Amino acid sequence: MSAKNGEAPVPPKSALLRKLLTAVLVVAAFFGAYSLGKLKRKSRLDNFAKCLAAKPVKMYGAYWCPHCAEQKELFGSSFKFIPYTECGVPGSREESPACKLAGIKNFPTWEFPSGERKEGKLSFQVLSEKSTCPLP
Repeated sequence: MSAKNGEAPVPPKSALLRKLLTAVLVVAAFFGAYSLGKLKRKSRLDNFAKCLAAKPVKMYGAYWCPHCAEQKELFGSSFKFIPYTECGVPGSREESPACKLAGIKNFPTWEFPSGERKEGKLSFQVLSEKSTCPLP
């Protein structure tokens, strides 16, 4: 097509269609790669969390505890497999009777099969060593 009166030439419809199709394919490829990476990470952490639960390794925490929130974030959606006891009483900074009875003083507190307890946010390395669960 030729331009008239100084106007830019209009590309044929097939060229526009190819560009649009290319853009859609590029976006789909990035989304696919992102989803695959997320799926691999999820299943890896799911297995680690399930192993901790099978040992059984327990975590005591409180909803108002920032270190507990950080620990939960490390596991992401896989945290649902971790045996967790909520020690916070909704609407207050008091500790639940179950946690008082268990002797929990600080949050988070991890309890291992040997009866040993570790306080604070723990790395996957430490959790693996204390539980014998393989690292994710």
